[in-house]
Amino acid sequence: MPERLFIFIQMEFPWALGPADGRYLLRTGADTEPERVVVLGTLGAERSSPGAATVARRRGLSMLSRSRRRGLGSTADPTAAPVATARVTIVDPVSLSAEHQARVWLAEIDAEREVTAATAVLNRVLHAHRIASADPYTHAVSPEQALVIRAGWGEGEQVAYGQWLHARELIWSAVVHRASSRRRRPRGRSAALRPHERVAVLLGGRGAALMCEELVLRAREDLDHGRLAHAAIELDRAFAAALAELRAEKRQDLAIRIAELEQLRAGVAEQGRLALPDAEGTLNEDVVRHALERLEAALRARTATGFNLQ
Repeated sequence: MPERLFIFIQMEFPWALGPADGRYLLRTGADTEPERVVVLGTLGAERSSPGAATVARRRGLSMLSRSRRRGLGSTADPTAAPVATARVTIVDPVSLSAEHQARVWLAEIDAEREVTAATAVLNRVLHAHRIASADPYTHAVSPEQALVIRAGWGEGEQVAYGQWLHARELIWSAVVHRASSRRRRPRGRSAALRPHERVAVLLGGRGAALMCEELVLRAREDLDHGRLAHAAIELDRAFAAALAELRAEKRQDLAIRIAELEQLRAGVAEQGRLALPDAEGTLNEDVVRHALERLEAALRARTATGFNLQ
């Protein structure tokens, strides 16, 4: 029997995530014990040197000669190009002394909670890489994007390389279904098709995206990942844009919602001010969260009746 076992959540994604392969320790402070160990590995394609993908993106077509850019390359091949698969193993650094403890953990696992927590850890790594590499194209991930999600345990040397003694696959769709009554509204066929309809409208030039819509998405991502100050500043700008844009459309069906946003505007502006480094006072997450939810609701209502928007 192994003396030390470590439990983990593992996910695989069909693209290179950005950070170099290796092991990363996550701590809350410089003198604290590691909260999680994140093991990144690349499968299914030849490994590149650290940062090669970022460098290649930046250099772009400059890697090609001027004559080649103006001409043609080799004969095209219709076969799909091979892609790298990123394997991420999020390990609890506190070891277990007996295999039966690991078996109990896996048998009684709260899959929704564990996968959500593991995804938050991974996105913390990706955000750090985004900032450190100044790469705006590194982005957060969600469990729905994973090819496979596993939970299991193994010895230290095994999990350090993304391997295990025992693991089971987790079905994330079933997890979402169990949680849907608490956090998601029922979605019928019309609701499922509506984003596809709007894509056609936007691409066909029959409508335009509002500036506030992108700002709202950025605020939501930052709030969900615990970056409250970022979310507050982005929400302040989103409100400023939204009120101007929604008023300009003169939609009587949105009058009540616009009036609600106007009442929230001062509080949002104050949170945006408090988010600045030299501001005195404390950010209020409840204020930011509530205002963001109301703005999201107004934008949903804006497109609920169709997409003939100018």
